[in-house]
Amino acid sequence: MNNLFFIIFMVFVVVMLTLDLTVFHRKDHVVSVNEAALQTLMWVALAMGFAVLLYLHAEWVHGRSVDDFATVAELNAYRHETAMQFLSGYFLEESLSIDNIFVMIMIFVSFGVKKEYYHRVLFWGIFGAIVLRFIFIFALGALVTKFSWLLAAFGVILVYSGVKMFRPNSDEQVDTANHPVVRFASKHFPVTKESYGHDFFHKDNTGKVFMTPLFLVLLVIEFSDIIFAVDSIPAVFSVTTDPVIVYTSNIFAIMGLRSLFFLLSDIADRFWLLHYGLGALLLFIGIKMIGGEFFHWHIDTLVSLAIILGILVVSITMSVLIKKPVKA
Repeated sequence: MNNLFFIIFMVFVVVMLTLDLTVFHRKDHVVSVNEAALQTLMWVALAMGFAVLLYLHAEWVHGRSVDDFATVAELNAYRHETAMQFLSGYFLEESLSIDNIFVMIMIFVSFGVKKEYYHRVLFWGIFGAIVLRFIFIFALGALVTKFSWLLAAFGVILVYSGVKMFRPNSDEQVDTANHPVVRFASKHFPVTKESYGHDFFHKDNTGKVFMTPLFLVLLVIEFSDIIFAVDSIPAVFSVTTDPVIVYTSNIFAIMGLRSLFFLLSDIADRFWLLHYGLGALLLFIGIKMIGGEFFHWHIDTLVSLAIILGILVVSITMSVLIKKPVKA
């Protein structure tokens, strides 16, 4: 890994987050569909720009020189493969993130969070995810390098998760009082039942600091992302075991998750077959990981990318064309 490149990348992430909080969303407001669409396009464009950078100069990421390659053809093949791995990881993470959006919508509705505070909670949720995923991805990358059989183990988990997604969706709300995160926080920390605007903490007249219900929502969002990452990150490792590519593809996907949330939040019910498509996606990735470890199967990165996009497009298209059955 090129430390200078990674530092520049993280500076870019911090700058974008700072601009988002201090310029684009300085005041609490309900994010419109048009605003969300523009921001989604911006993040997709940035991700595609990063893919182009890898296609032209992938060696920068790993601190390599063009002299390290015997021929120009070998250099170009390396650049092409790295770029395709990033795109596959990005679209895979973005696809699986859609299921996480459904969960976040349910959390916000269950806790009765006002829509103008959605972005603030998601912003700090993404910030926490960036830190936690750094630890998770690079730790997992080190383990996979030493114990390749871990990929097969995660493959089994993904197959199990994929099968579970074919079960009927539950429309039940989150039990806000008995959620394990809420119960843990309420037991070990001072928590106020009253809300104070967009504040995560409140200091009373005695100077004692309390967590607000909005901070509990943030903790629940963070907890759900950790559970989600157990599936999504190993899935990206099926495309590449390079932690840098896994991390950058993850970051671009989750950075655009907020705008995608606002874009889909009001029309999420229309994509009723997407859940099954994501289940098929997890099954494909899980079987690929198991087959690669035990049967030495190899699926070209470009083919994997085509399958990922194909499953996503088909499930969305079928959701639009086929009317969701009405429950009796």
